[in-house]
Amino acid sequence: MKKLLIVIFMANSLLAQEKILTLRESMAMGLQNSKDLKKYKSKLNYADSKLTEISSQFLPQFKLLGNYTRLSNNIPPFEVTMPFALNPIRISEALLNNYTFKLGFSQPLFTGGKLLSLKKSAKLNLLASEKDYAKEENEAAFVIYSTYWNYYKAAEINKLVRQSLQQMAEHLKNTKSFYENGMLAKNDLLKLEVQYANTQLLLIEAENNLELARITFNKAIGIDLTSATRVAASEPAVNSAEYQIADIISEATGNRQELKSLSYRVEASRKSVSAAKANRLPAVYLSGNYNYGNPNPRFQPARNEFNSNWDLAVTFSWDIWNWGLTQSQVSQAVQTEVQLETNLEQLKENIQLEVYVNYLNLIKYEAQVNVSKETLNQALENYRITCEKYNMQLATSTDLIDAETLKLQAETNLKTAEVDSRVAQVKLEKSLGRVIY
Repeated sequence: MKKLLIVIFMANSLLAQEKILTLRESMAMGLQNSKDLKKYKSKLNYADSKLTEISSQFLPQFKLLGNYTRLSNNIPPFEVTMPFALNPIRISEALLNNYTFKLGFSQPLFTGGKLLSLKKSAKLNLLASEKDYAKEENEAAFVIYSTYWNYYKAAEINKLVRQSLQQMAEHLKNTKSFYENGMLAKNDLLKLEVQYANTQLLLIEAENNLELARITFNKAIGIDLTSATRVAASEPAVNSAEYQIADIISEATGNRQELKSLSYRVEASRKSVSAAKANRLPAVYLSGNYNYGNPNPRFQPARNEFNSNWDLAVTFSWDIWNWGLTQSQVSQAVQTEVQLETNLEQLKENIQLEVYVNYLNLIKYEAQVNVSKETLNQALENYRITCEKYNMQLATSTDLIDAETLKLQAETNLKTAEVDSRVAQVKLEKSLGRVIY
């Protein structure tokens, strides 16, 4: 009695620790814990910082400089010798301690459109990173969705194998009774015992598949692989939606986030070409400084006191000849644009093919569901009739084994087809660029 109470207590403790998750809860947890999403979020933040960096270059840049210099003691004073003077005329004493403070700024006035092109390019790259993040978020959601339902499928198949094993045990019990009463040959008993052993092996395989499905699901939602989890799923709804292949291909090319991202990057590369061409034009900068020093070199003769002054300057710079440097930069930017445009065309073709394949797979899985339902009905009826005949010794153990095997296979096929059909529909929706979470 004590042992029974201990077992019940341990079972209750395990159930209390087990996490039973709905699909919505799994999605929220998985997206929050996704390492891939964290990487794409970092890329998004990087692109945002890059835009801020370039935008800051349109504004004046301020710098503060401070300096202290100590000269050696052998520095002579500044003196001037006159032709008719007996002694040199001392202009200023040697100032051994020098203090300099400067506050300066620089403001671009004209850069040939380079800064403007770079800013537009950075903004387009930021928009591309936002689309990349949205695409990755949908991909992560699909992984969670598929592992969730595959976990459910593995659990249901495990349940079906257990039920089959229990039914087989009942048949084996009756068969032993028939054999002991001389109503059955030993060969029939051995056949059922072999079938029972084979079903036990199927159960071991089903348990392993269930454990692998649980680990895969735990990984997808970002929790410890050894965590005790269970999905709160019921029968997957199989929606036979109507799709027109031309319409869904058009929808995919208009919705897919990676297409939008790559389109933005193509536009950004064109702005990069403009920025590279801007190096052929002159650049004009406005700069200024406020100087405060002791001695201040602008004040002569030098005196041991702090004085201040300011200055403004306009700087003109033009690379007349740089041995093809600018042309090489333009050429590199153009080639990058060509590569991105080609990638965009290839991506469109791949997406069209992906949609077509997913559409055909959905049709296949929906057909499998219908066929599996009909097959299961036939297998159940065959199993019912065979069991009645076997109990009346009008059927052999071989007939019973065949009927049990067909029933288990039909139940497994239907459960697999239902889950695969549901996942295939969501996979098609994902390939159309629809948000699936």
